[in-house]
Amino acid sequence: MLDRRTLLIIGSVGAQAMLCEQPAMANETPPIYFVLFHKPGPHWRDGKPFDEQPGIMEHVHYMGGFFASGELVMGGPFLDNSGGMMVFASATIEQAQAIATADPAVKAGLLTVNVKPWMAAFHH
Repeated sequence: MLDRRTLLIIGSVGAQAMLCEQPAMANETPPIYFVLFHKPGPHWRDGKPFDEQPGIMEHVHYMGGFFASGELVMGGPFLDNSGGMMVFASATIEQAQAIATADPAVKAGLLTVNVKPWMAAFHH
């Protein structure tokens, strides 16, 4: 098993190699996204999987509209049933926060949400 120092060195060398192979990445400004982190809220039913939660389809349809418009880049549930995340290409954190709080599942207390800005330093 490799120790922490060895893993850090390997990771650093790999990152340097990527920058050398892709010089455009080093010169461009990384895109900023807004990530909505969802967790089970007070009305979440313990012991039931994500897809069996009452009201979850309203959340899925709501987010589906943003996916269809291209504003939602990607999203979905965590496989350990601890919540999920959505990655938005919104213009501002205020827009992302408005989307997050208008979610029917958040309003109903099925989910809670935390919005964070995120810089995609590694991207295609």
